[in-house]
Amino acid sequence: MVAEVKELQRNNTAIERMHRIFDAQKAAFRQHPYPSAEQRIELMGRFKPLLLDNIDAWVEAVSNDFSNRAADETKLAEIMLSLEALKYNSKKLRKWMKAEKRSVSALSWPGKTWVEYQPLGVVGIIVPWNYPIQLALVPMLTALAAGNRVMVKMSEATPRTGALLEKLVSEAFPEEQVAVVNGEVDVAQAFSELPFDHMLFTGSTAVGKHIMRAAANNLTPVTLELGGKSPCIIGQDFPMKDVAERIAFGKCMNSGQTCVAPDYILCPENRVREFVDAWTAQVKQSYPTMVNNPDYTAIVNERQLKRLQGYVSEAREKGAEVIEINPANEDFSGSQKLPHTMVLNATDDMQISHDEIFGPLMIVVPYKTLDDAIDYVNERPRPLALYYFDWNQANGDKVLKSTHSGGVCLNDTISHVGVDDIPFGGIGPSGMGAYHGPEGFKTFSKAKGIYKKGKFNATKFILPPYGRGMHKMIDKFMLK
Repeated sequence: MVAEVKELQRNNTAIERMHRIFDAQKAAFRQHPYPSAEQRIELMGRFKPLLLDNIDAWVEAVSNDFSNRAADETKLAEIMLSLEALKYNSKKLRKWMKAEKRSVSALSWPGKTWVEYQPLGVVGIIVPWNYPIQLALVPMLTALAAGNRVMVKMSEATPRTGALLEKLVSEAFPEEQVAVVNGEVDVAQAFSELPFDHMLFTGSTAVGKHIMRAAANNLTPVTLELGGKSPCIIGQDFPMKDVAERIAFGKCMNSGQTCVAPDYILCPENRVREFVDAWTAQVKQSYPTMVNNPDYTAIVNERQLKRLQGYVSEAREKGAEVIEINPANEDFSGSQKLPHTMVLNATDDMQISHDEIFGPLMIVVPYKTLDDAIDYVNERPRPLALYYFDWNQANGDKVLKSTHSGGVCLNDTISHVGVDDIPFGGIGPSGMGAYHGPEGFKTFSKAKGIYKKGKFNATKFILPPYGRGMHKMIDKFMLK
C-alpha cells in the first residue's frame, strides 16, 4: 500500500511538471515563432555530444532495461541511426526552409504565389520501448528542424533509458525548448490529452487508437507509427541461402522486437523445407549459444515473454508444426530470452496469426503462385513494411503495384528505415502520416499558401454591378 501511494505521488508530480513545461513551451514559442536555420542547426547539434560522450551509459541503460541487449545492436540501430538523422536534417534544412514558388492562373493575374513552411508550435512525441533512443531522438531532430518546441514521453518499460535521456536532455536544453517526461501509464494518458500542435506516437495498433481518441478532443493532428504483420515473400528462384541471410538482418536484430521485422514468410510450397533448413542454419551460425550469449538480445520484460510463449503453446496445441532452433540445447527457464522458433501450418484461429509477433517467432506460409501470395497479403490488414525477394523486375513491379504497405524493401529487410531521404510511415492499421526525409519536415510544419497581388488591380473589372464585360469573361473561361 505504501509503495502504491508513493507511485501515485511520483506520477502526480510528473503530470504537474508536464503541464508546467507545456505551458512554458507554448509561451516560449509565441515569443520566438520562427527560429532561423542557424538556430535550428545549433539545437540539433547538441545531440551529437549527448550521444557520443555517453555511448557506454546508453548501452548499459538499454541492456539493463532488457536484461540483455546486444551492445552492437544499440550502437548500430540507436546511436548510429540517430547521428545519421542529425547529419541529414542539418544538411537539408536550408533547402527545406526556402519558400516554394507556385504558379497562378489567368484568374489570379497579376500576382504571385508561394508556399512557406511555418513551425507548428509544441510537438508531443510518445516513444515505445523497443528502440527507446532512436525513436525518441529521430522524431525530436525532425521536429526541431521544423522549428518547433518538443516534449517527449518515454516508455515505462525502459525506465533506465528514459531516466538517462531525461537527465542528459535537461543538461543540454532548457525545458521550454526540449523536455523529457517519464512515468507510468497514467502519465502517458495525461500526456496524450495535452493540446499539442502535433503529436507523434510509435507503438501498437491497439494503443494507437486510444492516442487518436485523446488527440481528437483537442483536434490535435497525429502521426501514428504502428506495427502490423509485415510479410516477406520469397520468389520462386531466389537463392535460399541469400534469403536467410537477408531476412536475418531484419528478424534477428533486437530478437525480432522491431515494428518492421518480418512477421511471416510466404514461401513457394515446393521450397518450404529448403527455407526451414536455410533459416535453421543461419540462426545457428549467428547464435551457436543463446542463454549466456551477449549478442543475443532478451525479451524486454516478463509480460512480453509470456505473451510470446503463449503464442507458441497455443499454436502447438492446435496442431501447428513448431520448430525451435536451440543449437546448444540450452535451458531457457529463468531467462528472459526466447529461442528463434518457426511455426508451420498456422491457422486463422491461432492468436499468432492475428497479432503482431514482435519477437523471435516466425510463421511460414506456403503459396502456389505469386498471385496467391499477393492475395494472401491483400486479404489482411495493410502492414507497415513488405519484403519481396526476386531478381525478376516484372515480378517486383507487380508486387509493388498490387499491394499496399507503409514501405518496401526489395531483396532485403528493414534497411529502408535507415534511408533518411525517404518517408517512413504506415497505412491504415499500421499507421498514418510519415516522418523522415522532407516529408518529416513537412509533417511538423504548416504549409502556408500565400498570394500577393501587384499594384495593378485587375479584379476591379469584375466588381458589381455585373454587366456585359463580366459575362464575356465567364463565357470565355468556361468554353476553354
